[in-house]
Amino acid sequence: MSAVAVGEASNPTAALPLPQAIERHLTHLRVERRLAETSLKAYRDAFVRLAAAMERDAIALDAVQPHHARRWMAQLHAGGLGPHSLAQLLSAWRGLYRWLGQQGVVSLNPVDGLRAPRAPRPLPKALSVDQAMALADHHADPAPTRGDPELAVRLELRDRCIVELLYGCGLRVSELSGLDLIAGTAARGWIDAQAGEAQVLGKGSKRRGVPVGTAALAALAAWLPARAALAAADEPALFVTRGGTRLTPSQIRSRLKDRAIAAGLPTHVHPHMLRHSFASHLLQSSSDLRAVQELLGHANITTTQIYTKLDFQHLAKTYDAAHPRAKRRG
Repeated sequence: MSAVAVGEASNPTAALPLPQAIERHLTHLRVERRLAETSLKAYRDAFVRLAAAMERDAIALDAVQPHHARRWMAQLHAGGLGPHSLAQLLSAWRGLYRWLGQQGVVSLNPVDGLRAPRAPRPLPKALSVDQAMALADHHADPAPTRGDPELAVRLELRDRCIVELLYGCGLRVSELSGLDLIAGTAARGWIDAQAGEAQVLGKGSKRRGVPVGTAALAALAAWLPARAALAAADEPALFVTRGGTRLTPSQIRSRLKDRAIAAGLPTHVHPHMLRHSFASHLLQSSSDLRAVQELLGHANITTTQIYTKLDFQHLAKTYDAAHPRAKRRG
């Protein structure tokens, strides 16, 4: 709780009723803080809620105590306001009282120390094993290559190899895009086919080795001759565009999205979904959380633990669908 000096009775802000005090603070936010209109609207909405609560409880602006603010927050939460919205609301209230303290209107900030409930972390979305297989085994329509069958084959080999590495190794899209053809100190990442291992540069510039499975190695072996026909002479990237330059993460996302639609998958597929699928399917088979942490390159195992919830969700659905005791009687 932050205390400030009480201002003199002649302070013009202190003499203002609540609506005028709020308008003066909004003017401060617009003129001095230069907030955008959308932000100002959010602040105004937060102050309207505050004014309504104060009027309902017949409490003056300078008489609000922490237990009042805590109760109002609980009431709003019970009324359906989510953690994120509550956090924004508390931030607006806290800023208003901080400003009022600077104006000498209040002697304490009743919102200091209050925190919104923690928002539940959404579970990552993963493909089923069958969906992942369908995506990898799909053969693309050559129509987008404008009648060039050789180019169609090359792009199909590239895209299939991309899917195999994203799903088979759990790579981030930036790690995949950064792979080079040849290993070296200047390379961000590369694949040692003989060792069956990929070296990638992850978050925090941390390098890690990831095993590369048989299917991904076969896809890589098929892609390399096609790459030689596309890549510019001085291009080090493993994955290149039809113009011979390094494939960017956004281009990979676009190709993957189109491939998933063509394969008939019922959901939007992005590269990180294949990483989620990699982790989820490994845990379903092995339950070795520490190994999955190492493969994903997570610094903290709590980041990996979310996949145990996803794995339990999968098991719960299997139970609900198959176990006689899980089926409700009509």
